[in-house]
Amino acid sequence: MRKLVSYIVLIILCLFVLGPFIWMLATSVKPSYEIFSTHLQLFPSHWMFSNYVKAWKSAPFGRYFLNSFIVAATQTVFSLFFGSLAAFAFARFRFPGRQLLFVLLLITMMVPGEILLIPNYITIARLHWLSTYQALIVPWLVSVFTIFLMRQYFISLPQELFEAADLDGCSIMRVLFRILLPLTRPIWITAGLISFTASWNGFLWVLVVTNNPNIYTLPVGLINFSTDVGTAYNQLMAATAFSVVPLIILFLLGQRYFIQGIARSGLR
Repeated sequence: MRKLVSYIVLIILCLFVLGPFIWMLATSVKPSYEIFSTHLQLFPSHWMFSNYVKAWKSAPFGRYFLNSFIVAATQTVFSLFFGSLAAFAFARFRFPGRQLLFVLLLITMMVPGEILLIPNYITIARLHWLSTYQALIVPWLVSVFTIFLMRQYFISLPQELFEAADLDGCSIMRVLFRILLPLTRPIWITAGLISFTASWNGFLWVLVVTNNPNIYTLPVGLINFSTDVGTAYNQLMAATAFSVVPLIILFLLGQRYFIQGIARSGLR
């Protein structure tokens, strides 16, 4: 009976989570008149898969995909590199003010990003980086959450491992990338997935610092379906559906490591 109740609760929670995605997919194949109908129905009477073709042709989504991938991949690589260096320092080095610096770093996570929007925009404007890839990438090359996640994981490793590396004469960079990297693969993949997803879904900052459609990423490109005369919800949902496919594929490929990384970093 206990297991039965647990499964029922989990199924209900799954439906709450999957509900918006099911509604998105159903709306993407509906004709326009059924979307605005007063008679609520989940599945359409006429399945219009042509909405996906129309959505793809209505805007340069190939360019948007390329921009999103360039921005997200670059941010992820540098975030992992800088985050691993900082996390290793906070986890294994002993220096004055280490705990205070780490606490101050964590406090920055509590500051809403909207508060920093104007000063960051002024900085980008004075650097003449508006509507460039630098504006989309450089401000987010370091992630405090990545540092925190990796630091928690590095602390859990045995001290004997680092002592043996010191006796063998390994340099700090060699210890990090030749010894820790193979042992801590789950946390690298976890941090990479989180960083890539956050960058891929970024909307507000891209909207503020770009006015060139050639630099738009996918979330901003979806604005094409909203005009003064209304919103083409079926095409918008179709475009949203194929824009989340890369994230789903990445998660399915790294799911096992993602769960291990979250569990072993003390976030259970």
